[in-house]
Amino acid sequence: MSQDELRSTVERVGDRFNLGEYEIDAYLSVLEHGQLTASEIADRTDIPQPRVYDTVRSLSDRGLVELRESRPMKIVAIDPGEAFDDVQSSLETMIAELESRYTAPARDTEAVSLVKSRSTILRYLEEVIDDAEYELALSLTPDLLTRFEANLSRAVQKGVSVDLIVTPAADAPDPAEFSYLEVATTVRARRGITTPVVAVADGEYSIYATQDALRDDQDRYGVIFNRSALGFLVSGFFGTVLWTTADELAENGKERPYPRRYASIRRCVKDVIDEGGEFYATIEGRDVETGAARVVRGQVVDVSFELTEEVAGLTLRTDDEEVTVGGRVAALEDVEARVIRIGRSEPPTVE
Repeated sequence: MSQDELRSTVERVGDRFNLGEYEIDAYLSVLEHGQLTASEIADRTDIPQPRVYDTVRSLSDRGLVELRESRPMKIVAIDPGEAFDDVQSSLETMIAELESRYTAPARDTEAVSLVKSRSTILRYLEEVIDDAEYELALSLTPDLLTRFEANLSRAVQKGVSVDLIVTPAADAPDPAEFSYLEVATTVRARRGITTPVVAVADGEYSIYATQDALRDDQDRYGVIFNRSALGFLVSGFFGTVLWTTADELAENGKERPYPRRYASIRRCVKDVIDEGGEFYATIEGRDVETGAARVVRGQVVDVSFELTEEVAGLTLRTDDEEVTVGGRVAALEDVEARVIRIGRSEPPTVE
């Protein structure tokens, strides 16, 4: 729908509902009796007799009643289903179009968007969860966990690795009563009522919002990062601040099959350390010195990892050299990784 068409629709709907007090009283009275004269309307309402004729003609112009010329003139109610049929259709179309414009900032030109409405934040949160192809990290309140339980379950079923924080921990469902592993791979609970709501899909599409913003606090905003270079802030904040200060509730002990795909260098390195053995990797990223796109394939010969998780990296032996690989905004390593693929017998292929 074009801008002019939308404006015309809004004006048309507005005109039909722009009823004054007299018009509303007259219309409801006629609906109740099916048919009345002007005098009968005046008797049954507080509308002054001199204003009745103007009032019912206004209702007739809007298609809500029919005026039958007789002595005296009869005002006949039109079936509301018929009277408002075109309005209902226009209203549904208008709402869908307005909602689309309201909840969908121009992502082609704006990689970072601020959203204020609670409903909009929730819409984006759902979209981030549903968009995850292989890795999802998120922090949710217990209410939001319940709201998006079905979405998270679908993500797990399609093979997405899900790291979930439930906060505040005091309100988190009891693991004996809630099937956490149906909605996540690893679940932790975090104390603190100010822990933000966060979701990061595949390291590229993320949302950050305070809990106050989700209570419709008009002074609070949610921030959307869609393929923005700033999106790493949300992912890094989740991995180093939230995840490391949360206590484990449940973990899926099943070994995920290889090859695996990661957006988070920390998650990748921890798996390599925990599972041990020989690993091979294919890294899609860019050269730290030149910024040029770079793909590196080779055997993993070393890992670097600190308990604080502030440092995490891989060293690959390629056919020509050893290359160090870091995460987003890497500076110490040779390559900044965007997508990490790990295999057991050979470097995974890129789809």
